[in-house]
Amino acid sequence: MSLTATSRRLNAASDLLDRHLADPAQAARIAVTDDAGAYSFAALSERVNRAGNALAALGVRREERVLLSLEDSVDFHAAFLGAMKIGAVPVPINTLLTAEDQGYLLHDSRATAVVVSERLHGKLQPALANAPALRTAVVSGGQVPGLPRFSELLSAASPSLAAADTSPDDMAFWLYSSGSTGRPKGAVHLHSHIGQTASLYGEGVLGVRATDVVFSAAKLFFAYGLGNALTFPLHSGARSVLRAARPTPELVLQTLARESVTIFGGVPTLFASLLAYADAQGAAALPRLSLRCCISAGEALPKEIGERWRARFGVDILDGIGSTEMLHIFISNRHGDVRYGSSGTPVPGYQAKLLDDQGREIEGEGEGQLWVSGPSAAAAYWNNRAHSLATFQGPWTRTGDVYRRDADGVFTYGGRSDDMLKVGGIWVSPFEVESALLGHPSVLEAAVVGCADSDELIKPKAFVVLKDAGQASPALEAELKAFVKARLAPYKYPRWIEFTRELPRTATGKIQRFKLRA
Repeated sequence: MSLTATSRRLNAASDLLDRHLADPAQAARIAVTDDAGAYSFAALSERVNRAGNALAALGVRREERVLLSLEDSVDFHAAFLGAMKIGAVPVPINTLLTAEDQGYLLHDSRATAVVVSERLHGKLQPALANAPALRTAVVSGGQVPGLPRFSELLSAASPSLAAADTSPDDMAFWLYSSGSTGRPKGAVHLHSHIGQTASLYGEGVLGVRATDVVFSAAKLFFAYGLGNALTFPLHSGARSVLRAARPTPELVLQTLARESVTIFGGVPTLFASLLAYADAQGAAALPRLSLRCCISAGEALPKEIGERWRARFGVDILDGIGSTEMLHIFISNRHGDVRYGSSGTPVPGYQAKLLDDQGREIEGEGEGQLWVSGPSAAAAYWNNRAHSLATFQGPWTRTGDVYRRDADGVFTYGGRSDDMLKVGGIWVSPFEVESALLGHPSVLEAAVVGCADSDELIKPKAFVVLKDAGQASPALEAELKAFVKARLAPYKYPRWIEFTRELPRTATGKIQRFKLRA
């Protein structure tokens, strides 16, 4: 990041791209590959400039919001960075949300412009007709009657654009939370945040370099995917591979092999599915991969999945914890120092602390509520003072997670604060029980919740997805209970096991345990 201690001028879009244009060789290198083609750093910079000019010509002004409902493609890069370059505020939204939820985000953000993929327009269209602040909508990748096409606007716009005179503390973009505890909240991020995460985690932990090829299964509208597939590669001069389709195991493995991907970003559920797919295909049928690093976030990575992945593919997964509010990962495992089952240690530049139930800081070893401090924390939640005050307190951000810290300073996930179980007066982490179940060769996924027994006492209940649904039986249920008992304290084993074909998840892929408790 070009920002110095005394500088008060920074435009994140310009900062990401301009560094690559002075050297003709670097400018000619491929920055992005999507389903339609490949784009050099020079071509991407021109496309961003055209997008910024096109948005300005449509009347988008500084600090106005531009809602992005876009599939992963170079158009996302152009619209996101083009909006920031003119001082507007791009707001990527989860394309998997319901029409009602997308309409809420359009109204809540007060976006004056929308850029939407043609295949996603139908879901957003009802909200477009009833959004008071909205002045224009543009369609990407196809044609919708009555709406201008993004590609045509880019062709007509100037390829030159001077960056808006923004500061490190200006609003740059918003990201909405998953809404797992109520309506999604808009986390307001600043122009300085992108460079901080790219430098501290992207380069400092991952070691992203210009020779890397990066593919993220997590989409660009996620904070995690935005860093993996846009800000980190652009910052370091690497190439990013984008795919619009859902990341099935087959598609992911094909992409990793065909594009010679060196850094892959996934989530625990996908890593488990990839392992199951690999087992079913057999080692001889798997393509040869060029991976040097994999990363996982979104939910904690079970130890068994990490160890199986390393044994199968010969490369480690660096698990970590991040959040929409902190923009990316702030606690992580490291190259050469991976402790599967843990989230690792704080990323340089970030601090983490644990608080007990009385709000007192826990020194040394212990378990408590995780709080984090770092330079990429959101300024606030948009138009939501109560939640802002509860989450952002001085330099510290409340994560809502329970963590345990050992004598070496390594942090291990315990669960979400509202998911923890008290069994016989002792706290039990659902994640710990789930991880134990995942160690059984028949189990693909598991989720554990609290359930009252005949005496109205809370005990663990497990919902289990099997690799082969036909194996479900009372005998396997008893076997799984004994399996957990042999690995954890006896009071932690699930008293009931219910076999299911799938687990309920949010649009971001997180397990909706409240639905299992119902």
